[in-house]
Amino acid sequence: MQVFNPKKYTDTLRQHYETYFGKTGKQLRLEYGPQEKLHSDFYVLEIVPNDRHSMFCYCTVGMSADRLDENLIELVLYSPRPDNSIVELLTFCASYHRNKLPLNIHHTVNIGQPWLDNSKCDHGFISLLYLDGENLELFNFGGQIIHCYWFIPITEKERDFKMDNGCEALELLFEENQFDYLDPNRESLAP
Repeated sequence: MQVFNPKKYTDTLRQHYETYFGKTGKQLRLEYGPQEKLHSDFYVLEIVPNDRHSMFCYCTVGMSADRLDENLIELVLYSPRPDNSIVELLTFCASYHRNKLPLNIHHTVNIGQPWLDNSKCDHGFISLLYLDGENLELFNFGGQIIHCYWFIPITEKERDFKMDNGCEALELLFEENQFDYLDPNRESLAP
């Protein structure tokens, strides 16, 4: 898919998020880092707690604005509080997606630093939006479906567990332990 009007893509995607959450989001951009390696219309949308969720939601807008392959995704990350480090994390993921290797469902990412504070979660796992389902996940733009996936902060041990046992085993581990994806201080669930 080639998006001939990236501005229309990002405007329509922002509307998709805001309609779903019922809140107007705040557009956030880094003033440093890999901005020049991203599409000029890229930003992260911060959605405050709302009727759907009592947490902050951060959504990439334009991560796949001009991709020409099958890796047409955007990311959603949930947080217990607002934090600019999440904007940095998602911006670097978008840059990696655009310039290194494309990201997609069930991929893991080494974020190279704690997700929040001194969290042991310094990796991310790209998963289905189990909390929200297809109404948020599937974004139709000009007849092309773009997937909005959940970026879940995980530990290195959980990443290793996924590499050894597969993504379904990792998701089952999370489900069986009812892990708190909003707790930056949580311990690793991997044995």
